[in-house]
Amino acid sequence: MILYSILIFVLSVIVIPEKNDNDNINYSPKYNIYSDSLLYPKSKHREQSKLIHQLLTKYHYKKTYLNDSLSEKILEKYISSLDPNREYLYSSDINYFKQYERQMDDYITSGYLEPAYEIFTVYHERVKNRIDFVFSMLENEPNFSIDEELFLDRKDLDWFQDVEEMDNYWRKKIKNAVLNLKILGKDWASNKETLEKRYRRFKKTINQFNSEDVFEIFINSYAELYDPHTNYFSPVNADRFEINMSKTFEGIGARLQQDIEYTTIFSVMPGGPAYRSKSLDKGDKIIAVAQGDNGDFEDIIGWRLDDVVSRIKGPKESVVRLLVIKKESSIDAFPDTVRLVRDRVDVVDEDAKFDIVPFKSKDRTFNIGVIKIPSFYINFEEAQKGVQDYKSVTRDVKRCIDTLKNTSVDGIIIDLRNNGGGSLQEAIDLTGLFIETGPVVQIKSSSGRIEIEKDFDKQIHYEGPLLVLNNSFTASSSEIFSGALKDYNRGLIVGEPTFGKGTVQNLLDLDRFFPKSDLKFGQLKITLAKYYRVSGGSTQKIGVEPHVFFPNIYDRDIYTENARKNALEWDKIRDVSYEDNNYISESLVEHLNTKFNNELKSDSSMINYLSFVKRTEENRKKNSISLNYEKRLQEKKSNESDNNSLNTSIKITEIFPIEQEDLMKKIKNDLYLRESVKLFVEMIDFKTT
Repeated sequence: MILYSILIFVLSVIVIPEKNDNDNINYSPKYNIYSDSLLYPKSKHREQSKLIHQLLTKYHYKKTYLNDSLSEKILEKYISSLDPNREYLYSSDINYFKQYERQMDDYITSGYLEPAYEIFTVYHERVKNRIDFVFSMLENEPNFSIDEELFLDRKDLDWFQDVEEMDNYWRKKIKNAVLNLKILGKDWASNKETLEKRYRRFKKTINQFNSEDVFEIFINSYAELYDPHTNYFSPVNADRFEINMSKTFEGIGARLQQDIEYTTIFSVMPGGPAYRSKSLDKGDKIIAVAQGDNGDFEDIIGWRLDDVVSRIKGPKESVVRLLVIKKESSIDAFPDTVRLVRDRVDVVDEDAKFDIVPFKSKDRTFNIGVIKIPSFYINFEEAQKGVQDYKSVTRDVKRCIDTLKNTSVDGIIIDLRNNGGGSLQEAIDLTGLFIETGPVVQIKSSSGRIEIEKDFDKQIHYEGPLLVLNNSFTASSSEIFSGALKDYNRGLIVGEPTFGKGTVQNLLDLDRFFPKSDLKFGQLKITLAKYYRVSGGSTQKIGVEPHVFFPNIYDRDIYTENARKNALEWDKIRDVSYEDNNYISESLVEHLNTKFNNELKSDSSMINYLSFVKRTEENRKKNSISLNYEKRLQEKKSNESDNNSLNTSIKITEIFPIEQEDLMKKIKNDLYLRESVKLFVEMIDFKTT
């Protein structure tokens, strides 16, 4: 395939750059990193910097070249990576750093990294000063009867002008932290102890930053300007990535990542406890962990990732509880308590599963098959060895379809919500179950070469009515499958526009370029190509738009590829010849949208949900929060009342005559699945009349 050939070519032609002298580098430091800090660039970091620049310049899909303009962006991104909410640095610091803004390109190409480490030294000192201030603030309990507010999101505000201005912000920030704990029912002594532990831990974490950490942050400030999926992994993080991709472990089935303070959910692994609970999503923040049903919550803000993982992982059938701030909420929102029973998580064994959902319409009961596909998985190892019955999503879905056909279902729904993708070949093969033969996806390399990936199997495994349910986190290979079925007019696409990840990455082991060294150099994930639908349009950024749009609680300008800085743009190439199935007509789509819009106005559950979406949008736009106890307590009660009203549902048993308790609960609580079944039956009725 194209990516493999590109990779071989890369490895064969890259030459390690000669070491440059730094005679032309302008550097007059105010802070001497060699005397004021243990963090300074090592010789290997200089070589890594030059190599990464060469790899990105030559082989990244987006042709970007270092110059003064890009240099300014590197500095801006680096500062933002260290202090994203503008809480630690002063405007005077920023003005001082600006002396380097036209030279960052020279520093990277020459391997002269001292200015980057000097900037980190300043940041490090400012953080330690703030932590000392926090301890002074915790000497006395704040007064919560005063009416004042805290501005939460400072990323677009001016940098602090002086110590007084910063102190006032941090006074309010700590007051808010105490207030959040107080509303949870904790007394002052307990709250003080919690926050002191939190910031002692944070101080320890900051002091544990090493030279590798600083290099990783800095070089990614450059790499991520190409696109958000191009990243450098330090040797430690490269090893952690390999561990995360291991086949089996015991825990909750979630991959975590860390910024300076918070641990967030990077991905939820299909089939694991977190996935089955439906209580954790990508982007959720974990702020505390408790062991068992009765253990005390341990505040983990400011912890290193390894320490957090050690608390969350554990033996099968043991209980762990998490305090979680949902991704759609502000960091100061009231946390949810998530109880999970740890289990054996098999990364390979991510099975597609099906349910049969009965639905009453007029005088008839329809039986709708629903196949949930968590990812586009395949056991590559067994497939390469020629194992006859190797596991793959296409094979599992095929078996699901066979069972559903034997029970004479009236149609099949493919549920791709939160499916983050996986194997490209599986996306092609799965598409082939529903079309006769033909192209499925186009892949364009950085050189401009276009490859067309096709389904060659002429057998159609399922010819009946088909619906695909997507959401904003349906991504990558899932989008290829959805886009192909839409282009072929083979199935009805409903839900939300998909994530919009239409790029292809490869992982390069940098150790290969230093064969004589005993040192570890980490890995570079680099974007080499881009996906295009058979109709010519890319899935990048805009995703696959549904025929029928469902209301979306998640803002695409915040949570999808469209929100990510430096994401590659949508574009279009020429289409390829393919046979239109003509299963989905314009009149059908128009009819279903009219039906659904009426549902939005008349169904009590949908009315409540739309109200919830609106309130969420309004809360998201709020950039301040009251520090008055009574007002915050009232807000909490109001939110709880709103959530209770959201759970108000229609008399579901009248139209969903389901006997199985688990399935009934799933349908009752899954508004999108309910509406998909309703629309699907309406589609079947429309096509038969």
